[in-house]
Amino acid sequence: MKKKTLRDIAYSVLDLSPINEGSTAAESFKHTVGLAQHVEKWGYKRYWLAEHHNMPGIASSATSILIGQVAAHTSTIRVGSGGIMLPNHAPLVIAEQFGTLESLFPGRIDLGLGRAPGTDQLTAYALRRDRRSDGQDFPEQLAELQAYFNSEKLRVNAVPGRGLNIPIWLLGSSGFSAQLAGQLGLPFAFANHFSPENTLPALALYRNSFRPSHLLKEPYTIIGSNIIAADSNEEAKKLATSLQQQHLALIRNQPIPLQPPVDHIEALCSSYEHSILQQKLGGSIIGSPITVKRKLEKFIEETQANEIMVNGQIYDHQSRLHSFEIVSKIIKNH
Repeated sequence: MKKKTLRDIAYSVLDLSPINEGSTAAESFKHTVGLAQHVEKWGYKRYWLAEHHNMPGIASSATSILIGQVAAHTSTIRVGSGGIMLPNHAPLVIAEQFGTLESLFPGRIDLGLGRAPGTDQLTAYALRRDRRSDGQDFPEQLAELQAYFNSEKLRVNAVPGRGLNIPIWLLGSSGFSAQLAGQLGLPFAFANHFSPENTLPALALYRNSFRPSHLLKEPYTIIGSNIIAADSNEEAKKLATSLQQQHLALIRNQPIPLQPPVDHIEALCSSYEHSILQQKLGGSIIGSPITVKRKLEKFIEETQANEIMVNGQIYDHQSRLHSFEIVSKIIKNH
């Protein structure tokens, strides 16, 4: 099989609709729409939004609503979830929501699914009400959701939803969803942006367990990756401290809005916390255009991914736009 290079793969966007320190969710949504419009022009394939709850720095909790807003303000880019945390919801509700989105924006909607709560345990209980909904029944929930999209008439039908062709993706940060996606012949998206040590094992498990289905004849992988690009290595390194501060707050179980960049992240954390940051964010690609290109080429060579989904948690909106534009130019000029 031919080895993939920069020009062989697609590029997409993962957006958590970050809320900056001193800003509001309303401003975050304007930035999300603006970023989506720009990356559509720059040739990105899809724009996914992630479900998180009780996070003061993430505005994409009502994920389906925000997907509709992004799709309404763009025209060609695919828009979807990266992902919907299915155990938080009744499968029928998700089938109806995405059936509605697909009816409004035909041929442009993706449904990425995860089984984690996307929040802390107390908030998960507030969402789910039933402590038995711990993700262990995810395969059964998935099968129920898929059934609602089938054309056959059931006793309970998703309207809209029944008979619509909405691509389903499984998302994961370990082996469970990788293996399930392979067994079901579904495409798989891996969260390298916060679980880099599990990336290669999960991809191998997915590919080794893959069984062709009517949906997919051979494995297809998306890798979510932190990519922060700037005109110089020094500037990119400083921009990346906002992402590092966000994860530092999660390590301390004290989530906060996205913080302005600082000169030295080491000054804000202990050596132990810094080592955890390096572990969780070690797969990040940070630097100048030359550095990002070199690291991206190496990353593609190692993973042989079909698609890279760029997560760019950058405090300043113009710097964030510039980062995504740099990545698009790296691809186009290769």
